[in-house]
Amino acid sequence: MTFAEHPIETPPRAPSPVQKFGTRAVHAGAPHDPITGAVIAPISLSTTYAQTSLGKPVGQYEYSRSSNPNRDNFEQALASLEHARYALAFSSGSATTANILQSLAAGSHVISVSDVYGGTHRYFTKVAATHNVRVTFSPAIENDIAGLIQPTTKLIWIESPSNPTLTLVDIRNVATIAHLHGILVVVDNTFLSPYVQNPLDHGADIVVHSVTKYINGHSDVVMGAAAFNSEDLYERLSFLQNAIGAVPSAFDCWLAHRGLKTLHLRAREATKNATGVATALKSSPHVVSVNYPGLPSHPQYAVTQKQHRDAMGGGMLSFRIRGGHEAAERFCQSTRIYTLAESLGGIESLVEVPSAMTHGGIPREQREAAGVFDDLVRVSCGIEDEDDLVADVLQALEKAVVGPKVTNGLVKNGNGHA
Repeated sequence: MTFAEHPIETPPRAPSPVQKFGTRAVHAGAPHDPITGAVIAPISLSTTYAQTSLGKPVGQYEYSRSSNPNRDNFEQALASLEHARYALAFSSGSATTANILQSLAAGSHVISVSDVYGGTHRYFTKVAATHNVRVTFSPAIENDIAGLIQPTTKLIWIESPSNPTLTLVDIRNVATIAHLHGILVVVDNTFLSPYVQNPLDHGADIVVHSVTKYINGHSDVVMGAAAFNSEDLYERLSFLQNAIGAVPSAFDCWLAHRGLKTLHLRAREATKNATGVATALKSSPHVVSVNYPGLPSHPQYAVTQKQHRDAMGGGMLSFRIRGGHEAAERFCQSTRIYTLAESLGGIESLVEVPSAMTHGGIPREQREAAGVFDDLVRVSCGIEDEDDLVADVLQALEKAVVGPKVTNGLVKNGNGHA
């Protein structure tokens, strides 16, 4: 099952939403139970469904790997929020990536942004290569795309914002060039969520999510999803969803659907908190630079204004701390509210050092070429009180940068002597 070659025709878009985001988040894919009247769907744990005769199931379900009521409900809800006609849920964000890449024929070529999630980079370089799919990474995909396209190029992979340097890509600019060559464009929208950005509205063919993050939002589900408008993509990717079998459980779908219902509330609060933290970091003498697309100083702020709801920056940011890797590590160990952990997008705030954690598997030269230096700290702002998060960041900076210079009340010089 491979993608068609030339040309790409724009598929019919999903009907324009009549209701606003919050209303759709609560009600999309959430019918009342026709028998009991329950306003929240029950969890359908059955793996198989009775048939009245050979090949004649009682309802629309036969086997839970192929389809399940809770998965269907979640997929309908996500499709609504991403302005898509279709959505498919997978067992993880990485499984979503794998299914899309698996749909490419051997010998295909992919172009990807360089600053990409470490797991995606691992799949591109270690797994896709085993079935002869080659990936070229670009640190400036908007500028480089025309020169990177080859006769075998079938897919362009974008993260906007990218992980972890929060670089933005003008999706429409890339999609316009890609579609002229019959190339599909995939956008990983994990960092922003459907509340802040809808890539299909800007020309993308597929939008993918690690549902684990903002959509579920409670750090208790591992799951992924893809949304799109093309019926052909639906036929191809739903076939692989069933054939490969990397599907989420009914319970995970139920949990993720519950989390999705409050996405708009959490995304707004996380953005508010991240804006406050980014502003404080930018003013600190202990910080080299701050990466946050909600700040007017961000080099692609014009893209923020074009692609993001109300020019929101989202809940993710990163910054380079003075003092190198050791200071970055001390910072993460000195926070009181933020937890040192991988992942993002939950109700709780997290910090990590990508070079040693989420992106540790990428060779140092490649990491630094993409802006992932050893002194870079990634921050996921949750929904705690903004003032508390700002205060925690500032006190941790003091301990990480100033603290080591002071011993017995005396300030050391660069050689470590008082």
